[in-house]
Amino acid sequence: MLRDREGTEMPCILNKTTVRLITFLGLLFCGLFVCYGLRHGLFTSQEDLRTFVEGFGVWGGAAFVLFQAVQVVVPILPGGLGCLAGVLLFGPWWGFAWNYTGICLGSLAAFLLARRYGRPVLNLLFRRETIEKYELWTERHFARWFTAAIFFPVAPDDFLCWLAGTTRMSLKQFSTIILLGKPASIALYSLGLATVFQWLAGLLPG
Repeated sequence: MLRDREGTEMPCILNKTTVRLITFLGLLFCGLFVCYGLRHGLFTSQEDLRTFVEGFGVWGGAAFVLFQAVQVVVPILPGGLGCLAGVLLFGPWWGFAWNYTGICLGSLAAFLLARRYGRPVLNLLFRRETIEKYELWTERHFARWFTAAIFFPVAPDDFLCWLAGTTRMSLKQFSTIILLGKPASIALYSLGLATVFQWLAGLLPG
């Protein structure tokens, strides 16, 4: 089910140095935010954290959607942590909405980039072992395996979105699977991790 062509030549800006720089900047931003939050007591009260975020108005949600989209294209943090952050920052409903929007946009971007540049972009972003492991899925019934992985968060969804772009799967089929399959996995990640986080927070001294 792999596509015959390798894709068009990637621009010079798409290289390992650029990927590492984006990852570093993303981690730096997350680290600075955590330091700021610890210094101002944002993590001792979920209400204070949400009040802080609400101060940015619609731009807070837009920035988070952008972060989640970029997070799919260039992994910065484990996807589950991003979903947890959405719930903690915006509450369960808006957190789910922003998580869903950002992850779906990022998934579509990854698919289209892989469709344009082909296998070389996979070699740029992912380890050979990962590619070889899941490349077997493309030999038979890839759409079935991909759908199952999207509905049930047990496989590297972000990588599989890239891999899907190098197969003969159509954009319409891919979009349908993502739009219908992501809500379940995002809800499991978001609510499950939020419950664990609240339980752990309850163990800490006040």
